[in-house]
This record gives sequence, structure tokens and C-alpha cells, in this order.
Amino acid sequence: MRKFALITAIVMLGLPAWAEPNRVTFPPLDQLEHYTTVTRGEVTEHMLTSRAAIDAVEAGQPIPFGTHVVLVDYREGEVYRYFVMQNGEGWGADDPDQRTADWQFQWFWPDRSINVDETTSRCQSCHQSREDREFMFTYNDLRSFD
Repeated sequence: MRKFALITAIVMLGLPAWAEPNRVTFPPLDQLEHYTTVTRGEVTEHMLTSRAAIDAVEAGQPIPFGTHVVLVDYREGEVYRYFVMQNGEGWGADDPDQRTADWQFQWFWPDRSINVDETTSRCQSCHQSREDREFMFTYNDLRSFD
């Protein structure tokens, strides 16, 4: 509860927030498949994940542990940052306030270093509304990917 109050205070007061350490690693992008593109104003987001994740979703199975889902954030034709979701068996037990099961999130800069200027709690809070879709907003795109 204290963690929620702190996060709320940071957001409400406009105080800077920093990413917390977690288990998310930067994946080998060349081993992932681009399954959809989302455009939000001037931002283009390419979504990538593994063939194993795509096959699992298409078969109605859970996404395998160890899966990375990557949002590549392009601005003015250049990679601005990466947002990575990764799941691991038992990761949700790390934090009693965890609201996205075994999924954790991390922002990375274009050089693939961790972006400590952005907190992931906001991401986690928003993605919890997609519990029935593996906490993904592009789950249906993944389901229908060929």
C-alpha cells in the first residue's frame, strides 16, 4: 500500500520517477517477429515477439515463460526507445503489489541501455486492465497474425 501511495504522490506532484530494477533483459531483436504496427500521432510503434508466443496465442495457450514482447518506438523515422515486456515463472511473487502476474516491464534507450528516467509502474497500472489478454493491448493482433 505504501508503494502505491508513493507512486500516486510522484504522479500527482509531478516529481521525477526512476525505473526500478527488475529481471527484464533486452532480447535479441533479430530472433523476434514483427506482428503489428500501431500509429499514435507522430509516433509509430512496431510490435515484436517470438514465434513461440505467436503459436501459443494462435493455439489458445498461455504465452511461454521467458517471452519478450517489444514495442519499438519510432519518432521522425528513428528509434526513440524500446518498451519491453517479459514474463518469467514466479516473477509475480517478487512483489506482493504485482498486478500483472508474471510480466515485468522495462524501458530501454536506442543503445539498449536501461532508461532509468521512466518508471514502469504507470505501464504496469495500465496493462493490468488486459489481464484476460496476457496483459497486452495488441493481443488480438497477435492472435490473427499470419
